[in-house]
Amino acid sequence: MKLEHFALNVEDPISMSKWYVEHLGLQVVRQLADAPFTTFMADDSGRVMVEIYANPEADIPDYRNLHPLIVHLAFVSTNPTFDKERLVAAGATVASEQFLQDGSHLVMLRDPWGLSIQFCKRGVPMLAERELTSSNGFALNRLVKM
Repeated sequence: MKLEHFALNVEDPISMSKWYVEHLGLQVVRQLADAPFTTFMADDSGRVMVEIYANPEADIPDYRNLHPLIVHLAFVSTNPTFDKERLVAAGATVASEQFLQDGSHLVMLRDPWGLSIQFCKRGVPMLAERELTSSNGFALNRLVKM
């Protein structure tokens, strides 16, 4: 099995998707113009997507008050400190920062809607080798095949 997407019920999928495209380099794959504004956004690999929508059939979690360890989106980062500063300037807030014994640097933020997002620079990379630069100019990471 391959992971296709992870879905989240959110308060404002249109604004949120614009922010994620502009500041995290995700690409909108499909977006409904009418409620529930279902939006699929893919990472630079085109293999993993996040789906967001405002679906009244279920409660929208209070992401602002959920502990980040309950749910968060994690992104590979070559420089978590830079990404932290860049995203805070774009409306995110800092939740935590950790330096682990294995050399990993983890920064947990909350996006402007309260959803936790994490930037990971792993001491030992966990993803397959790939080096890319996205079309919007974000420098992406070189990952080592294990």
